[in-house]
Amino acid sequence: MKSSPRAVISMLSLATVADVRFNPSVESLIQDCVETDGCRLTTEGAVVAYSGKYTGRVPKFKFTVDDESTHDLVWWDNNHAMSPDTFDSLKEKLVDYAKGHRLYVIDTFAGADPAYRIAVRFIVERPYHALFIRQLLIRPTAEELATYEPDWTALNVGKHELSPEDGSGGDAAVAIDFTRKEILIAGTQYAGEMKKSVFSIMNLLLPEAGVLSMHCSANVGPKGDTALFFGLSGTGKTTLSADPERNLIGDDEHGWSDTSVFNVEGGCYAKCIRLSAEGEPEIYGAIRTGAILENVVLDDAGTPNYDDASITENTRAAYPLESIPNALHPSVGGHPENIVFLTCDAQGVLPPISKLTPEQAMQHFLNGYTSKLAGTEVGVTEPELVFSTCFGQPFLPLHPSRYATLLAEKIRKHGARVWLVNTGWTGGKYGAGSRIKLKYTRAMLRAAFHGDLDTVSYETEPVFGLAVPTSCPDVPSEVLMPRGTWSDPAEYDRTALALKAKFDAQTAKFA
Repeated sequence: MKSSPRAVISMLSLATVADVRFNPSVESLIQDCVETDGCRLTTEGAVVAYSGKYTGRVPKFKFTVDDESTHDLVWWDNNHAMSPDTFDSLKEKLVDYAKGHRLYVIDTFAGADPAYRIAVRFIVERPYHALFIRQLLIRPTAEELATYEPDWTALNVGKHELSPEDGSGGDAAVAIDFTRKEILIAGTQYAGEMKKSVFSIMNLLLPEAGVLSMHCSANVGPKGDTALFFGLSGTGKTTLSADPERNLIGDDEHGWSDTSVFNVEGGCYAKCIRLSAEGEPEIYGAIRTGAILENVVLDDAGTPNYDDASITENTRAAYPLESIPNALHPSVGGHPENIVFLTCDAQGVLPPISKLTPEQAMQHFLNGYTSKLAGTEVGVTEPELVFSTCFGQPFLPLHPSRYATLLAEKIRKHGARVWLVNTGWTGGKYGAGSRIKLKYTRAMLRAAFHGDLDTVSYETEPVFGLAVPTSCPDVPSEVLMPRGTWSDPAEYDRTALALKAKFDAQTAKFA
């Protein structure tokens, strides 16, 4: 059932001061960002915007409407329920607030494969949000805009702070109604809530169509070999998929159908804390006119200080896919030959790369272990050990078994190899050891994809039973087995066994 976005627009246009701008150009949005939205420009022409109170997602204020169509479908242990009446009341208040403000209407698509594409219309208050979502999702052509009819409508008035009585129990709300196909956002100006709302929608729609929805990045090698990189924010999905030797499909959200892997989005949303031209040249070079920097500190001349985390650790860069020189268009690839599970292990005990059996692959997929890095969510100030099932628990409307079953079927059918890659700490846990060097991680993945790790010997890591290569081109052999990098092996053993006990407890939940 389609929503009624035109009805929402007509309600807003009743206000005598209403100013509704449909699909303005990038140049026009940049001008409005600077002139009316408190934004600045970098020396390269990128917009620098500030999201105010919330500089990360607010999962405790995210809701799904519980009605006849969702009650027996949604995984309510993972989703906050909102009644249809509460949603209607909230919508009425947000529409009433919006009537007297300038609004931007941005028409987008989600899903690079037309067979699984949805049309999402965003009605937003801030030009920074309009520019952001225009660049992050798939941009319709002029011909497509001429006949555009939205399947979904999102109303984002993030500057309007709520009261607990409005239905969320706090000052913000992100609410999704799957029956009426509407999204409401208020009280938070963090732009990432828009893209993740669309991802949550696709995480219900795609599996219902037999397509695996995935919180992963993807790229394709020169021989047409697709690779997937699963992982939560901060594990390296965007960084590792932006590889000059491979073509980028996308950096965050994908579907795996019976015929292909396809991007859900049309842009990238990269963490840029401590970004450098030497370490991540593709991302660094993408931050120019048309890109958006979020909560990045600028000096007086307009030069970003990517090392400054005084606003948040979760500084971000948003830019269209075509800003990456080797991005694939359309962003669709073949079935993957390699699947990488990325974990940022702040305990410093997992190997930097290991090859998983099919059984281990399912265990690690369902566990989704990582360390949540500072800034990604409100209140997180240093790494926290977390298990996020399917490497994307905050965005899963369905039970994890739905996604795991689809993944297992596709791995068996297409024979993909699965690797566990630790992009976190080595030589000790967070605060004592150091982060694994990016150049080593890139070298290990290059060796895995080229088949160089198919001919080396493997050693079984004794605590987790992981198969670890004994050698890898361009990587010191002593780096490969983590116990040897610790100055106190006994402390490593205690730390590893403690983490293994938590792994086993998590695995038992899905037994």
